[in-house]
Amino acid sequence: MPIFEGVRGRLGDARSTASPRLDTTVGRMYPPRMTLSARNKLKGKIEEIQFGGVMAHVVVRVDGGLIESVITKRSADEMKLKVGDKVKAVIKSTEVMLEKD
Repeated sequence: MPIFEGVRGRLGDARSTASPRLDTTVGRMYPPRMTLSARNKLKGKIEEIQFGGVMAHVVVRVDGGLIESVITKRSADEMKLKVGDKVKAVIKSTEVMLEKD
């Protein structure tokens, strides 16, 4: 089963059908950008980041409020996230709860 669309086998496998990109800052190969099946994408701007030992707590301002995400510190570092960056909060869930005032 492909890990990324257009890539067969393991990441970095020489049999890849797509051209991987090289991250020159760390010398790692990455497959081409992937598409997501999630349809709930909210554009916003990072308002706050708190780094812990392993995790990073990221607060994103979107129209209508704030979205909070906890991701690995490594992911935040690799994405070079900083306050003021424009990002998309991608929400993939099998359940959405509603509350009425």
